[in-house]
Amino acid sequence: MHEFVTYSDGTLVVSSDIRQKENGEEYIIVCFERPKEYGFDTVIFELPSYDIVKRDGHYTDEEIKIFKSVVERGAAYFFDIARNGGIQSA
Repeated sequence: MHEFVTYSDGTLVVSSDIRQKENGEEYIIVCFERPKEYGFDTVIFELPSYDIVKRDGHYTDEEIKIFKSVVERGAAYFFDIARNGGIQSA
């Protein structure tokens, strides 16, 4: 998993390497996760479909909407990270 950003509320955003379905289709997952006293709030999106494949915890519908926007607008970047093995820094 490749770390993307940590938001001020503790939500960590990570993305996977490229994965392949049985039919050969490539996909990645982008995970939003926030530690809480009881465990974690978690939302996992699959790209390029933008489907939520896991939702657990107490993220609000408004937070989910924001996360979906991040995933949609950043899809090309997330795929670039996956193809290049992570974020390259100077």
